[in-house]
Amino acid sequence: MLPEMDPDVRLHAADIESLHRSIVALANERTGTRDGAIFLWDTKQKGLAVDFHVVDGVVVTIPDIILRKRRDGRANGIALEAYDRAAPYRCNDTARDPNYARYFLDVASVLAVPIPWQGRPIGVLTVSSKKRDAFTDTDERELEKIAQASAKYLRRAQLARQTREDTGRPYFIKGLSPEWLEVERRIEQVSATDAPVLVHGESGTGKDLVSRAIHFNSKRAGKPYVAVNCAAIPETMLESVLFGHVRGAFTGATNDKLGEFQKASGGTLFLDELGELPLMLQAKVLRAIEQGEVTPLGSNKPPERVDVRLVSATNRDLPQMVREGRFRDDLYFRVGVISIDLPPLRSYKDNLEILAHVLLQQAAQKHGRRATAMSRDAMALLQSYDFPGNVRELKNALEHAVIMAKGDEVALEDLPRSIRGARPAPRAAAKPRTLAELREQWLAPHERKYLADLLSEHGGHVRAAAESAGINHVTMYRLMKKHGLTLKRAVESG
Repeated sequence: MLPEMDPDVRLHAADIESLHRSIVALANERTGTRDGAIFLWDTKQKGLAVDFHVVDGVVVTIPDIILRKRRDGRANGIALEAYDRAAPYRCNDTARDPNYARYFLDVASVLAVPIPWQGRPIGVLTVSSKKRDAFTDTDERELEKIAQASAKYLRRAQLARQTREDTGRPYFIKGLSPEWLEVERRIEQVSATDAPVLVHGESGTGKDLVSRAIHFNSKRAGKPYVAVNCAAIPETMLESVLFGHVRGAFTGATNDKLGEFQKASGGTLFLDELGELPLMLQAKVLRAIEQGEVTPLGSNKPPERVDVRLVSATNRDLPQMVREGRFRDDLYFRVGVISIDLPPLRSYKDNLEILAHVLLQQAAQKHGRRATAMSRDAMALLQSYDFPGNVRELKNALEHAVIMAKGDEVALEDLPRSIRGARPAPRAAAKPRTLAELREQWLAPHERKYLADLLSEHGGHVRAAAESAGINHVTMYRLMKKHGLTLKRAVESG
């Protein structure tokens, strides 16, 4: 229904608009209309934001429009009703519908369906008509299918925009490599839970971005996201930073101070560089996670209750630190209920040109420069470099190059000296992959899609799908497990 996006789609504002345009155009085509809109929930504004709007086939830009529940007794609007009910809303006569509210133009019929994500709506897809009784059961089913198929793309676009606003960096995960596909699968699986997550990866691989992705995709998205770098705070101050202190707890403590655990209550606390957490504080962190209790430094009062979802990150070998007695085993097992390993940039350098293009345009826009392309020599040098600092080093290198470039194109001499002076690292001969490995690499995505479509076609009935495929149901269940297909996801994928 909707084509799989290329790796760099949803990184640029233009790509996001193209995605929105395609979704609304498809909705209009399937329902025979010329008006449509995409509303996405804005957690900061606590309302539905008009993300994309088409009137009579023309894109209409309506900045800063947020639909919220009215307090004056007037109608909230069809879109907001569909969102609140988490169910389709069909209005075939706006003149008689008490929930219809005139926002942009008068219409006679409106059809709105929620955009589902992990069991809850993230927005609403609507179409409208100037004719009464314009929409049927078939139109409603078609619009629901489009909303379901587009949900994951809209969620990624929403996340890309939110990440840029919060960090100034793009969110690029989907499609970079098989390893990144596994990272995204884990993010989607764990986000809906409150389980602690341990993100492991080299410096510059995107641990903070993954942590924000988990928070943004969780039910805590509207609550605080608090980040603490354990390596950047002196050991003597870290306890006060994490748990707060009371007045007089130490010299200079002239007022009570909330700790980061208290500030993050209801939301997510990101502990970066967890391996640098002093041993004496690890027991207190464990208690905060397991018991939901914190005691400010110097306090004699009963512990304060906090509700925090913990995401931790490290580039250290925590199991080795546990064996050496430098990290508590009970804390390690607790923070690592779910672990996510981030691949280094050198493992997916086939996509380096895509990343470089994205980061180059972002740097040019940030600094008001003209260089949005790269010479062949400059790109070849980047391809030969191993980037020990990973994506962060690539981003900084391209920012340097954009600033130094004299024209519209980044030349070899515009790149940092640290990269121009580096010799290509000797590479070990790659071990030839077996025929079975190659077959699995190429056939697995097609096999998964075939199974998902088959299960959808048979309404989720495994035995019927297995019989149609010419296999027994035990084999069918084994293949479903192999490809991470549950019945609900299989039906939705179809």
